[in-house]
Amino acid sequence: MEVAVLASGRGSNFQSIIDASIRGEIPNANIKLLIVNEKNAYSIERAKKHNIPHYLVESKNKKRTEFDLEMLEILHENKIDIIVLAGFMRILSKHFVNEYKNRIINIHPSLLPLFPGAHAHRDTIKAGISESGCTVHFVDDGIDTGPIIMQKTVTVDKNDTEETLAKKILPLEHLIFPRALDLLTSHKLKIEKGKVIIEAN
Repeated sequence: MEVAVLASGRGSNFQSIIDASIRGEIPNANIKLLIVNEKNAYSIERAKKHNIPHYLVESKNKKRTEFDLEMLEILHENKIDIIVLAGFMRILSKHFVNEYKNRIINIHPSLLPLFPGAHAHRDTIKAGISESGCTVHFVDDGIDTGPIIMQKTVTVDKNDTEETLAKKILPLEHLIFPRALDLLTSHKLKIEKGKVIIEAN
């Protein structure tokens, strides 16, 4: 299946998917292209290193619909099947999500439905809870509200900061994101009544 990655920053989750693909762990996924919305995103360097075509679609001073239509044009031209959001810091329009319904996945650094949005680590520390982690989920037209595919947990220590918690969680993101993509591209995920069922072989 043809996969596009959307990223805004350094792209460490993008790299984890590239690495898993090289190791043969996502055999049904072809990482066809990268779209970034920031011209200085380090994700671009990762794409160049692995000869993955990249596209810059700047989001500044654009309406969301205009921005999304530009991306959709690229995705349609390249016959993309699956979209992976790897640190993509833009909210997608309902029209965009509906175009790729149940074919967009995202990684989020909390145990959803707890702490959605852009400040998950801060909100976790502030809440004083003892456990956090990361979640791979399908994207719907809400913010981090789509059906959950996979989660991994870590212990939150009393002396953890946003930075130390992020360092704990990031390796888990790199572990489960490629796994979830493999399940999706292997047709092993089914959504029933808003919940994801992982099918056996």
